[in-house]
Amino acid sequence: MTIRDDHALAADLATEAGERLLRVRERMGFADSSALRAEGDRSSHVFLMESLARLRPSDSVLSEEATREERLDPRRLRADRVWIVDPLDGTREFSERRADPDGEREQGEAGEGRTDWAVHVALWERGRLTAGAVALPAQGRTLTTADPPKPPSHDGGRFRIAVSRTRPPEFVRRLAYLVGADLVPIGSAGAKISAVLTGEVEAYVHAGGQYEWDSAAPVAVALAAGAHASRIDGSELTYNQADPSLPDILVSLPELATSLLAGIRDLHR
Repeated sequence: MTIRDDHALAADLATEAGERLLRVRERMGFADSSALRAEGDRSSHVFLMESLARLRPSDSVLSEEATREERLDPRRLRADRVWIVDPLDGTREFSERRADPDGEREQGEAGEGRTDWAVHVALWERGRLTAGAVALPAQGRTLTTADPPKPPSHDGGRFRIAVSRTRPPEFVRRLAYLVGADLVPIGSAGAKISAVLTGEVEAYVHAGGQYEWDSAAPVAVALAAGAHASRIDGSELTYNQADPSLPDILVSLPELATSLLAGIRDLHR
């Protein structure tokens, strides 16, 4: 692995972790989804932690798969540099076969698995996100702060909001009606935010509870790409906090942020 800088490191690690996850899924198949999820989480976490310990030994790490004691380690809060990683964002999607057009599960091989899951690697430095990458392994691409995508512009009319496949917040349904949008169910948070940046949707709104590792890397890329990213009240997203919960988020094309934030305020009055 050739390491040039933090942007390249984030992209290299996310991409390699994703390739390893594809091999895990190919080897294990979908017969035991619980075992597949567990092995995916474990193997990707071990790879990222060992790689960061070797390549950035002075930095702290906050990982979804860390133990509670590791997450509460006070040294992380005093550190100038903290890597925030989600080794497998969307374990459910990782362990499921792709649905056919009629909504039935395909009974094929591991290569027919869902594609809306991700690997997140972000760097927080002295109060802000400075580098990040989101690997979408089953889609064959990695979005990175080194070369962020240019989101398409919205020329008016109806637009699309990415929501959870399994638990879309009711207020987002009402928001979509208010602002004239359609809802598009997508798997992991990383896949949803990436969809904003690649033009598959124009916004992502969530208020059902998340953690820092769910959004740090995709938000780093979104900000580098010029997209809007904030809490749903418009306040700044903050990372490397003692409590890593980050319960709500709005990511959108910049020209839609004002109307979405206004609609959210109206719904919460």
